[in-house]
Amino acid sequence: MGRDVIIACDFSSKMKTLGFLACFRHIKPFIKIGMELYYKEGPSIVTELKEKGYKIFLDLKLHDIPNTVHKAMCNLSQLGVDMINCHASGGIQMMQAAVAGIKEGAKSALPILIAVTQLTSTSEEMLKKELLIQSSLVDTVKHYAENALVAGINGVVCSPLEASIVKELGLLSVTPGIRFADANDDDQKRIATPELAKAYGSDYIVVGRPITNAANPVDAYNKCLEQFLDKDENVNKEIEQDQVCDADQENQAEDD
Repeated sequence: MGRDVIIACDFSSKMKTLGFLACFRHIKPFIKIGMELYYKEGPSIVTELKEKGYKIFLDLKLHDIPNTVHKAMCNLSQLGVDMINCHASGGIQMMQAAVAGIKEGAKSALPILIAVTQLTSTSEEMLKKELLIQSSLVDTVKHYAENALVAGINGVVCSPLEASIVKELGLLSVTPGIRFADANDDDQKRIATPELAKAYGSDYIVVGRPITNAANPVDAYNKCLEQFLDKDENVNKEIEQDQVCDADQENQAEDD
């Protein structure tokens, strides 16, 4: 998989999720399923959306003792998701357990495993006063990313502002906290536009409310693609979507 825009489908139900995705018609964007939707609908929502042809980032941020994370990741990887995550703050041994669980459970291709460094809602003040971490956010993210590298993780979740540091380590960077220039920050602290995320070196941007709350979600999604991807990447994206559309039409014909 190359660079891409991931839509955060943070909806409260399957009905709302499918209703939102129906706006895209034959387009099958890379989507994120997080705690809100997964805890309501369970594994079946992942299975159904995978069968419909969507690439899925399962964003459950596992954080527990190594044995528990190993077993949970083994089960989750059987769902055939394309990307999955855990918290880097769980330590190297826990992240290694996540890697082992994925290898044990995946039925075919291994999903990309990423580790959350610091949430994009975390500020320098919160880091020091509430979490009692006296290192800077940049240094903390770098250290957690270095631990992820040791553990055999594919990449990390960070803000776009730290993506260049992650890139230097040879890891993928998955960056939420994306806002258009004229949008509200909401509860995010470390944010960037799709264009800035591209300049900083993000591999994937995760975009939620700027798309899901937009008057025209498809236009907002296309705006993200235009700002984040190079022209040749956009062409490849269009070809990929056309292939998905053709496959859907063939499947429909067989059903008819």
